[in-house]
Amino acid sequence: MDNGAIPADARAFSVTNRSVLAIAVPMTLAYLTTPLLGLVDTAVVGQFGDAALLGGLAAGALAFDVVFTTFNFLRSGTTGLVAQAFGRGDALEEQAVFWRAVLIAVVAGVVLAALSPLIAVGAQWFMDAGPRVSEAMGVYVRIRLLAAPFSLINYAVLGYVLGRGEGGLGLVLQLVLNGINIALCFLLGLELGWGVSGVAWATVTGEFLAMLLGLAIVVRRFRSSPPLPRHRLLDMGAFRHMLSLNRDIMIRSFSLLAAFALFTRQGAEFGTVTLAANAVLMNFFLVAGYFLDGFATAAEQLAGRAIGARAALPFRQAVRLTLFWGFGLAGAATLVLLLAGANLVAVVTTSQEVRAVADTYLPWAAFTALSGVLAFQMDGVFIGATWSRDMRNMMLLSFLVFAAALITLAPAFGNAGLWAALHVFLLVRGLSLLTILRLRIQTAFS
Repeated sequence: MDNGAIPADARAFSVTNRSVLAIAVPMTLAYLTTPLLGLVDTAVVGQFGDAALLGGLAAGALAFDVVFTTFNFLRSGTTGLVAQAFGRGDALEEQAVFWRAVLIAVVAGVVLAALSPLIAVGAQWFMDAGPRVSEAMGVYVRIRLLAAPFSLINYAVLGYVLGRGEGGLGLVLQLVLNGINIALCFLLGLELGWGVSGVAWATVTGEFLAMLLGLAIVVRRFRSSPPLPRHRLLDMGAFRHMLSLNRDIMIRSFSLLAAFALFTRQGAEFGTVTLAANAVLMNFFLVAGYFLDGFATAAEQLAGRAIGARAALPFRQAVRLTLFWGFGLAGAATLVLLLAGANLVAVVTTSQEVRAVADTYLPWAAFTALSGVLAFQMDGVFIGATWSRDMRNMMLLSFLVFAAALITLAPAFGNAGLWAALHVFLLVRGLSLLTILRLRIQTAFS
């Protein structure tokens, strides 16, 4: 078990570089497997040399992300609530939070799987990216949404694990999930020639197997703990609190994905080649983002634990140290992309047209790590503290600013203006949350 998961006096803990890294390093490695999976998916489909297939995969992945990231509250909300219960030393509430999240995951997942044909049609209408791109996108969305119940339960499992600061176990679960997915992606998508449908079926299988492993680990742990009373699980006040928190995080997540959807749609209006090039570069942005998410996750757990223990000093230490490490890694990620990005583009796609456009706009993608680091870290702090209303409101403000920047910059400067609007969006998200952080600290620990 990781050091962060060892029970202790709720108030007698401090946040150090070591405690931050104990969570952040394994989770950074874990999160990096997710964009790596995206790169593999793109590379497998890219080997067919068809920009329409690549664009369809990108659009389908975006449609999937719009749906599933909207439900990411099952991960982040569970992390915050479990971390606070852990800070109070309330083991029964940790269990209750987990099973409430699983109940929500099962219901929502079954509904999403049943609605997959309608979601696919809606995504095709929204993207309006041409018949061949739409066909590939529809295939991908219909198959991949069959994994909805498995994916959402995996969110709940990971949220529980991270809420207890068990970064090592979180890494194992993500490696299993994405490792199976990547292996099957090569087998089904490339070796058997299934293309986009093979990539989608690989995801369904990986999510199912990872769910079985995660549930087995958590249930076995609960067997050695006191049984959870049914009235504790079905506490309506706690359910309402969780649903309120989840609602705000869902609105925040949907707004974030809506911004990315507008970004992709605007790229589609610049042509299929630009759409495909932006898809490649957005994978690099996701690599940088998941690189930073490890430290944002550390902020979630440590800030949430401090709130549960009502310990102001550890909270301030968590904010300061995760920001320090986040900015350092953002600078490193930017440098790597500037130096090696062109080679990575060449690995991902064989299309010379896509390579040329992607190389042109590579610097815009490289600097997203630095412009977005504050947004990632502040999200982690506010999720852990369960200050969901502030996070929701600042996201809505940022989305409005992004829309204004998009309308202004994209027509004037083309694809460069599109990327500039994305930078504006990231900066406004981080700075707006930072401006209200001091007031929230005073209120929480007064």
